[in-house]
Amino acid sequence: MRARRSLGRQFGWLWAAYTVSTFGTRLAFDAFPLIAILVLHAGPTEVSVLAAAGLAVGAAVAVPLGPWVEFRRKRPVMVAMDLIRCAALLSVPAAFALGRLSFVQLLAVSVIVVAADITFNAAGGACLKALVEPPDLLVANGRFEATTWTATVLGPPLGGAAIGLFGPVVTVVADAVSYLLSAVGIRAIGGREPRPARRPDARPRLRAGDLLDGWRYILTHPTLRPLFYNTILVNSLIMAPQPLLAVLMLGHLGFAPWQYALAFAVPCIGGLIGSRLARRLVARFGQRKVMLTVGALRACWPLGLAFIRPGTPGLVLVMTVELGLITCMGVFTPVFTTYRLELTESDRVTRTLTAWSVTGKATTAAMTGLWGLLAGLTSPRTAIALAAVLLLATPLLLPRRDHAPHPERQLARGCT
Repeated sequence: MRARRSLGRQFGWLWAAYTVSTFGTRLAFDAFPLIAILVLHAGPTEVSVLAAAGLAVGAAVAVPLGPWVEFRRKRPVMVAMDLIRCAALLSVPAAFALGRLSFVQLLAVSVIVVAADITFNAAGGACLKALVEPPDLLVANGRFEATTWTATVLGPPLGGAAIGLFGPVVTVVADAVSYLLSAVGIRAIGGREPRPARRPDARPRLRAGDLLDGWRYILTHPTLRPLFYNTILVNSLIMAPQPLLAVLMLGHLGFAPWQYALAFAVPCIGGLIGSRLARRLVARFGQRKVMLTVGALRACWPLGLAFIRPGTPGLVLVMTVELGLITCMGVFTPVFTTYRLELTESDRVTRTLTAWSVTGKATTAAMTGLWGLLAGLTSPRTAIALAAVLLLATPLLLPRRDHAPHPERQLARGCT
C-alpha cells in the first residue's frame, strides 16, 4: 500500500484550515433559509430573495477586492476574511438571543459572507500556487476536493440533527467558530511571505479600469475563455433547477424529507471516489484528455432527473443520476482547478479567480430566478428537463486545442 504523499508542513496547515471551515459551512447548510422560515416566518418569495440577492450582491461587492488583493500578501487577507465571516455570522445568534433578529440582517450577513468567500478563495488559490510545487498541484487540489465531498456527506445530516436538538442558530455558531479556527490554521503556516512584486507597467493605485482586469485576462486567453464559459454554464444549469427538484420531489411526488436528504447525501460518496481517481487518470491518460472526457460526461447525467417517478424507483433513479454526476465532478474539479492555476500567471491569479467566482455566483443567482419563472409558466419537470437539454450542449465549449501552461516554472514561493 503506497504511503500518502507529503506536501510539507505549510500545506498541511492550509489543508487543516480548509477542512475545518468546510465542515463548518456544510454543517450550516441551508441555515439561513431555515432561520428565515422557522424564526422569521418568511414565505417562499422572501426565502428566494435571500438566496439570490445574497449571491448577486455579495458577488458585486467582491468585484473591487480582486485587484486590491492581487499585490498584497495573501495570508493576512485570508485571515481577515475568516475573521470578517466569523464576526458577521456571530451577529445572527446574538440578535436572536436579544429578540432583534430581522430579515434585513440575514440578508446583510449573507452578502458579507459571500463577498468574503470569493475574496478568501481567490487569495487562497494564489497562496496554494506559491506553497505547492507545480507537479503537486493536482495532488493538493484532489485533497481539497475529497475534503469537500466528505464534509458534504457528513455535514448536513449532523447539522439537521443539531438544529433539532439545540435550536435554529446553533449551526451558525459552529460555522462562525470554524472560520476562527481556520484563521488560526492559516496564521500557523509560518514563514515569511514576501509582498508580491508589481509589473513595471502596473499603476500605483487602483482605478476603475483595473476592476475588469480579471475578465479581460480570461476572455483574451485562448484556453481559459472556453473553460470559463463551460464551467459557468454547467454550474448554473446544475444549480438553477435544484429548488424546482425539491418542489417536484417533496410536493408533487410525495417523497418524505428524509428520502429527499438521502437522495442527495449518499451520492456524495462519488465525489470522494472521483477525487481519488483524478490523479491516477491524469497519470494514465493525460490532463487534457481526462478534463475533456469527464467534462463531457458530467453534462449527460442530469437529463435523467426529468423522468423521476414516485416511490422507490424514483428514489433509486435520483441517487443513480446524482452518483454519476458527482463522481464526474469529483474527477473534473481538481483537474480543472489545477489546469486553470497552471495557465494563469502568478501576478494575475487573484484577479482571475475573483472574476471567475463573481461571474459564477451572479449567473447562478440569475438563472435560479429565471428557472423559477419558467417553472411557474410551465411546470417544475419541464424546467428541469430544459436545463438538462441545454447542459448537453456545454461540452462544445470545452477547449479543443492544447495550450501549454504559461512558462513560469521557477518556484515563486510567495507563501514560504
